[in-house]
Amino acid sequence: MKRTPVIAANWKMNITPSESEGFVKAFIPLVKDNREVEIVLCPSSPTIERVTRSLKDAQNIKTGGQNIYFEVNGAFTGETSASMLKDLGCSYVILGHSERREIFHETNDMVNKKVKKALQTGLSCIVCVGEKLSERQNGRTESVVKDHVTNSLANFSKDDMKNIVIAYEPVWAIGTGVNATPEQAEEVHVFIRGLLKDMFDEETAEATRIQYGGSVKPENIKELMAQKNIDGALVGGASLKPDSFAKIVNYQ
Repeated sequence: MKRTPVIAANWKMNITPSESEGFVKAFIPLVKDNREVEIVLCPSSPTIERVTRSLKDAQNIKTGGQNIYFEVNGAFTGETSASMLKDLGCSYVILGHSERREIFHETNDMVNKKVKKALQTGLSCIVCVGEKLSERQNGRTESVVKDHVTNSLANFSKDDMKNIVIAYEPVWAIGTGVNATPEQAEEVHVFIRGLLKDMFDEETAEATRIQYGGSVKPENIKELMAQKNIDGALVGGASLKPDSFAKIVNYQ
């Protein structure tokens, strides 16, 4: 089954609204002819509106948020709802990123609730899973990834999975300059696809796109994308410059 690659930029807490206009202006011409890849820019919440407005004539680039809260509205100071992202023109939201899990102590249950709310609101989700260095060294990669996948995606239907992308991000490779080898990444992607087959069925497992995230850069994207089960990338540092991210998007 042919899966359309999805390559997303996670700007994290970088690039101000005013800086984003220059990024988009430089980026659009570099990828304007690319119809082979689904391209997503995920700015910080204050920057989303400016990015969406700047992309109004770029039909091949979507915007996404980096997080939501799982309630519709209410007294949740500092949080952003799914409907707010949708109203700003977002198509996607990143959920369960390792930084959210580690720094802000998000649990699988919280991620599950957020995914449910995002889907109900019409957002597609990039759901992040992955192990820390100590967990890999202790031979716990599969158990950690299984825990993240099965619990973050518990009680969803096969139809729900059509709007869910999984991002495998080995925590030890994020922002460290050390990426998993293509073979290491592929091995975990195969494992995740097997989990999806057990949770849903073979058709769903084959249709679900699984990104790799962890020090993705122009120098290694082609080798990563050559792997049968790697269907895109969630890009951090290398997505902060238009030419760098464009080289990743235009890897073919």
